[in-house]
Amino acid sequence: MKSHPLFIAVIVSLGGFLFGFDMGIISGVTEIAGPQFGLSDVQKGWVTSSPTFAAMFAMFAAGALSNSLGRKPLLVMIAILYAISAVWSACAGSYESLYIARMIGGVAFGAALVIAPTYIAEISLAKNRGKLVSIQQLNIVLGFFAAFLSNWQLNGMLNIGAGGITEENVWRWMLGVEALPAVLYLLFLCLVPRSPRWLFTRGRTAEGHAVLQQMHGTEAADVEAAAVRKSIDEAAGAVHGGYMELFNPKLGFVLFVGLAIGILQQSTGINAVFFYATGIFKQTGIGNDAAFFSGVLLSLTNLAFTIVAILLIDRLGRRPLMLAGIGGIAISLLVCSFAFNQASFRLTDENISALGQSEGTSLEPEDLQKMSTLADQEFESDVAFKRKMRETLGDKVYGMNEGAILELAVRDLNAMLVLGGILAFIACFAFSLGPVMWVMLSELFPNRIRGVAIGVIGFVNSLTAWIVTQVWPWELSNIGTATSFLIFGCIAVGGFFLLFFILPETKGRTLEELEAELVK
Repeated sequence: MKSHPLFIAVIVSLGGFLFGFDMGIISGVTEIAGPQFGLSDVQKGWVTSSPTFAAMFAMFAAGALSNSLGRKPLLVMIAILYAISAVWSACAGSYESLYIARMIGGVAFGAALVIAPTYIAEISLAKNRGKLVSIQQLNIVLGFFAAFLSNWQLNGMLNIGAGGITEENVWRWMLGVEALPAVLYLLFLCLVPRSPRWLFTRGRTAEGHAVLQQMHGTEAADVEAAAVRKSIDEAAGAVHGGYMELFNPKLGFVLFVGLAIGILQQSTGINAVFFYATGIFKQTGIGNDAAFFSGVLLSLTNLAFTIVAILLIDRLGRRPLMLAGIGGIAISLLVCSFAFNQASFRLTDENISALGQSEGTSLEPEDLQKMSTLADQEFESDVAFKRKMRETLGDKVYGMNEGAILELAVRDLNAMLVLGGILAFIACFAFSLGPVMWVMLSELFPNRIRGVAIGVIGFVNSLTAWIVTQVWPWELSNIGTATSFLIFGCIAVGGFFLLFFILPETKGRTLEELEAELVK
């Protein structure tokens, strides 16, 4: 692998780092800012999912814009929007201001998720394309890790009162630190050339050839340039690379495959787990500090198995990784559903007295008095228990103290089984649907239509993610954690059988060879 293409791929995919950071950071923010703003389940879901909602439309437009303006100018705009979003979010004074600021970040990461794999595929050779495109997913999980680590550290500073961190401003620090990597991303993009294949499609063949030579050397560049020119010549006069070409029957198979994996990637609940990781772990009763630390463990697992995917994707192929991963995802989610289904909840007078003496709660004597009316009542589901606690204490008081209350109230729940199931889910996702989807999307479509096609599938992918993320708080409150995980597990089972019958193998062939084979 040439060092220069690798270096460029790392820079371009830093937008993925910022996406991962934003996704990871919000799991801690909502647990603190939500009660402070007095957010309902719907509002909490909207603050979390609003970037994904904005990303849908950014994805839809990004492909066509990159076809006309080029990949690099859009990457620069993405970096600027990330920085604006981070500063605005940290300074938000209201619920409305917060979600608008986060929607700006959603526009950035929506466009980044389309443009980065498109660009990286267009600078890569067939032998290393899978590894290079997968670097975006590696950067995403590095962003997750950095976010969960940052949240954990800031939560620790809050507990000891260090650095002026308070319950009122800790979530602002969590959101504001994203501005630093956003500025670095903007600076590094100065080192990135334009996409050589985009230059060829715009008739700027000398520039495109020069970029290929710069990255791969003269011999390899000549071979790639000849293949690209041949592909463009064969398509001359027949296609235009616009949205209407997606209705071309020749693209029917690859479009169906792309849509299938785009929907499946998000409908198994990955964003719900990441966005609400801290809250999910609180449901197990492990306590507030342990819940934040579990997020760090989750992101480390994600990182380790993404590296596994990068090492194996050009060796084993896309199809084996995808099928093994989705099978493991199904089993893991069903295990989590089983574990949560065993739980019951009960508070004793001793528990309530302990809550009053704990330094980690903000319960007043009158709150403890209200809770004492529920002493020794048995609740068979998390839905019934949390509903009764909100009725008794109010949404804000319960929300601020939920972790401590659940830690003492939960019974018969195997927290380690839940943790193991979620970590297994993350591991399986990290070596399959996470990186492999973006690799395959960058390979399935012809050069002329790649940006538009990935943008449309990205729109559907982001729409699915938004629905899952928006609905998740409502699901937890109304149908419970066990049923929610059961739904995701059943979707994964269906996805396994669908992919078994339709998923092609794309490793080891040039983009032009894949076009000749798959676009019939």
